[in-house]
Amino acid sequence: MYPPITYLTDCSDTNAQARLTTRMAALFGRSPVVLPLDGPAPLESAGLTLLDVLLSTRLLGEDGFATVTLVNVAPRDGRWPNGAPFGWFRYGRHTVFTTYDPVLLDPVRRHLGVTSVSVTDAPAVLTAAEWAAIDEADAAGLATTQFRSLWYLPLLAKWVLDDRPVPFSPVELPAPERPDGVRVALVDNFGNCKLTRTAADLGLQAGDRVAVGSSKVRYHERLSDVPVGTAALVTGSSGPGFLELVVNGGSAAAEFGLRAGDDVTLQG
Repeated sequence: MYPPITYLTDCSDTNAQARLTTRMAALFGRSPVVLPLDGPAPLESAGLTLLDVLLSTRLLGEDGFATVTLVNVAPRDGRWPNGAPFGWFRYGRHTVFTTYDPVLLDPVRRHLGVTSVSVTDAPAVLTAAEWAAIDEADAAGLATTQFRSLWYLPLLAKWVLDDRPVPFSPVELPAPERPDGVRVALVDNFGNCKLTRTAADLGLQAGDRVAVGSSKVRYHERLSDVPVGTAALVTGSSGPGFLELVVNGGSAAAEFGLRAGDDVTLQG
């Protein structure tokens, strides 16, 4: 029996979800929960969501069960021959199979102490997979397909969970090559902007006024402290207490013209 599987992916239209869930069911005997990573900044959204997924496995009040999470965000941006490679890491009893990307993985590096990923080369893995009934021509197609999140990533997950001798290279996680400022990691369904820093990171105390662009808002520890219709910074529910820019009863994203991936200048 395999652990429950959650699949986060930017290949999330109905056709893709149908193929992913059916293939995973055929491999694991159960369909995963497939969740979309849509929006303008899927790497940031995936990074925060992965952090929150793993944090949600803590403080259960009991031992709980192991889980498996698959993460796919692999744009063809020229940095890799066929998109970023896939690898895996473990966090306690939980296993994550993911696109290797320093931006995506920076939240778990910073806040969970994940220091390295077992990165794979798809052609090498498929060549070494003598246990699999996949001929040479099909293996070549699996390694080079546009839809590796369907054809390769589920196989990688199953083979690692089955303790197959999958070849890999341990790769240390570096800090991403981008300015270490405050950004919008994700905009939730209420229009709240989940940011990438905490109040402690910025030295904020409850009641402080903070400039956000041309506006000034107060920092409150809880959303319930914010008057209805008022914009504010609050300690949100994501990560280790990341800040959220909110409008109580409205949309901060709409009011401030923000979306995932945007830089936010905060000045006390």
